[in-house]
Amino acid sequence: MMSEFEIALMIGGMALINLAIRWPVYLFADHVRFPPLIDRALTFVPVTVLTAIIVPMILMPGGAEFEIDWRNPYLVASIVAAVISWRWHKLMPTIVIGMAVFVLMRWWVG
Repeated sequence: MMSEFEIALMIGGMALINLAIRWPVYLFADHVRFPPLIDRALTFVPVTVLTAIIVPMILMPGGAEFEIDWRNPYLVASIVAAVISWRWHKLMPTIVIGMAVFVLMRWWVG
């Protein structure tokens, strides 16, 4: 078991490493200009990363194999949320209705 000092030392070390990695980016950010093609491509990075994180959780909630059927509450709720988002373009109804469908599916299916 780690002592409180070791935990604090580890947290401080991780903070320093994080700062050392990010500091040069912030330091030189105003001096470097990307070509328009790369600049436009970088705008898709957040959506791509979020998709890479979420899609496996939706399609493989158990982690081992695909569960593509109506009893998968993650899949059903995400489809409902996608349809609501596509139709009305409103964030709050998408979240609330998607979560309600997920909770109801978890309760109903088990």
